[in-house]
Amino acid sequence: MSDIYKAYYDSEIGIIEITASEQGIKTLEFVETVGEGNQQGNEHIEKCIKELKDYFCGELKRFSVKLDWNGTEFQEKVWNYLLTIPFGKTVSYNQIAIALGDKKAVRAVGTANGRNNIAIIVPCHRVIGSDGKLTGYAYGIWRKEWLLKHEGIQNFKTPEQIELF
Repeated sequence: MSDIYKAYYDSEIGIIEITASEQGIKTLEFVETVGEGNQQGNEHIEKCIKELKDYFCGELKRFSVKLDWNGTEFQEKVWNYLLTIPFGKTVSYNQIAIALGDKKAVRAVGTANGRNNIAIIVPCHRVIGSDGKLTGYAYGIWRKEWLLKHEGIQNFKTPEQIELF
């Protein structure tokens, strides 16, 4: 079994815990506090932190750090699709289901999207409802809204706007 490395990055929208193996980034998740215990980075974490800094400064639009995710075959298909969504663009769950060859798999796509534990890099925040509504985000709708606006995306309906329609 390979070693797992861990570090934290204090971003504009909260503390991000990053874990990695020798193969690549395993998780990138928002947390409330820095965890106790040893924090030890590796080359993947160092590159990830540099790319996160560049992303939050508006200088990076596509991450290149290696990933080492674990999911079902379907989840990995969805996550690979998420990696193709360009910076500054959104897609719907329905569009992903159709692109993956099963327009009835919308809920499964939503579930796989929700199980993505490599936030920002695997851009599940770029997936919105077919009607333009912001839908669930494991780290809070406010973060999803911030990330989309950071990427220049304004064409979505926030929870406050939904009540007006």
